Order: sequence, then structure tokens, then C-alpha cells
Amino acid sequence: MMSKLSSLFRVMMAYLHVWIVISSSLLVCASPWIFMGRRIPDNAGFWDYLHVYLGLACAVLGILFLLSNTLHGKWHQYFGWLAGDWAQLKQDMLGLTKGKFPVAGGKGLFSAIEGIGMLLLVATGITGVAWLLFQGTPTAMAWRGYHQIFAQAFIGFLIVHLVLAASHILDFIRQ
Repeated sequence: MMSKLSSLFRVMMAYLHVWIVISSSLLVCASPWIFMGRRIPDNAGFWDYLHVYLGLACAVLGILFLLSNTLHGKWHQYFGWLAGDWAQLKQDMLGLTKGKFPVAGGKGLFSAIEGIGMLLLVATGITGVAWLLFQGTPTAMAWRGYHQIFAQAFIGFLIVHLVLAASHILDFIRQ
């Protein structure tokens, strides 16, 4: 039983990015049909429950993704600027002003944007979980507001991330 669970966990971790793409895409696309305020309504429908339970799963996936990308010193790739390592980020930004495309990986612009995206994903998940935990209280509406702010910022990140990924693929094809 434990070996099956550990192999399932390894598979899940191997495809973590894919699971996050699928779940967050479903959450974003279904969000216009969510009608929740202070609490889950008594007449909640499929989209409401899908959003709650898939959101809980996505919050866990987001935390696992952030941890897997930042443990064992890997956080420097995404958050090197927090430690004062601005060299590659500065080089990428100066290169953009000259029409030079930043390189993927390393501690540059793409990695910094990915790091911010991971934080936005986790913040969206945590505020959504808090909204659920505080449902039925006046505090729930504040958490709902925070959740919406982080969700909108995460959607903005997704757009930037897609554009950067597409431009990276195009640059790769040109070479």
C-alpha cells in the first residue's frame, strides 16, 4: 500500500506543472459562474463546488510546486534578487531596451517572473482557503476580496507567462 502511495506521489510530483496548468485553467475559466459571497450558498451548483474543491486541490499543488522549486537552494534561481543578486536580471532588462531577448533559466527576468507567479498562485490558494474557513462570518468577505485581487494578479501572470513561453519557443525555432 505504501509503495503504491509513494509511486503515486512521485508521478504527481513529476507532472506537478501539468496538474497546476489544468486545475488553474479550469478555475479561471469557471470563475465567472461562481456565485458565492459570505458562504457557499444553500443552492450551490456544480461550478460552485467544482471551484471550492478544485481550488483546495490547486492550493495544495501550488504549495508543493513552490516548495519543490525553492528547496535545497533552488530558490536563488527564482528569487535571487531577494539576496541582492541582480546581475542577470539587470542584464536581461538592459538587453530588452536594446531589443535583445532574455534567456530562459538562470536568475534572469524569466525566472523572476516565474517566481512571482508561484507566489501569486500560493497567495490565491491561501486566500481562497481562508475565505472557505471563514465562511459565514463578516471576515469572509474580506478574504473573498483578497482572493479576487490575487486571482486577478495571477491571471495577469498567466498571460505574461504564456506570451513569454510562446516568444521563447519562437526564438528557439528561429535558431
